[in-house]
Amino acid sequence: MQLPRPVGREAASRKYDILSALMAFALSRDKHVQRQVLRVMALITTRYNWQRDELTMGQGEIARLWSMDDRTVKREMARLRAQGWLVLKRQGARGRVSVYGMDLERMLEDTRPAWPLIGDDFIARIEPDTTAGQGASNVVPLRSVAAPIDDGSIWASAGAALHTEDAATYGAWFQGLTDAGREANCLTLAAPTRFHANYVSANLKERLLAALRRVDPSVREVRIIG
Repeated sequence: MQLPRPVGREAASRKYDILSALMAFALSRDKHVQRQVLRVMALITTRYNWQRDELTMGQGEIARLWSMDDRTVKREMARLRAQGWLVLKRQGARGRVSVYGMDLERMLEDTRPAWPLIGDDFIARIEPDTTAGQGASNVVPLRSVAAPIDDGSIWASAGAALHTEDAATYGAWFQGLTDAGREANCLTLAAPTRFHANYVSANLKERLLAALRRVDPSVREVRIIG
């Protein structure tokens, strides 16, 4: 599915659908995820230019909007970039603020687990082609994600299996994990950010462990650090 740009006659409904997906996703998660999503929504509704895909806002302005200090803003913006929701389009220089874009497709893909909480009508609007016809799947990757190279290691083999099962989820959450070592029956995987590690631990750990155990039944535990 290619997300239509939220401009033109149906722009308002598309914008509401994107914001609805973010809200439903946040409400289904813990308070840390809720705060992060709320901050993103504040940027979208106050300063984001939908037509040009541009967010032009200084760090001080963001700090006031988010009611936090500049240093914390810098860390949070870095997390959003690592997560793929925020894209740096032009680095600020000589008194000019940085220009960011919003990866709306990535946001929708990451919020997919919450779509059923909104309703079938929402899914039909977001993915009309996948709801037409009997037996159609509601899971269609928004982008092409390359399969990992299976070098014979436990994580590489498990990653290849996870990619085959669900390329979209693999690309969003598993692809960024790296093998950080094994101790006894516990394999440690490193995530690019703490948020990423917390999300995988809370929502995808059982699936991850099952894939690892299919490769090596001696793995009894998986730990995600970030």
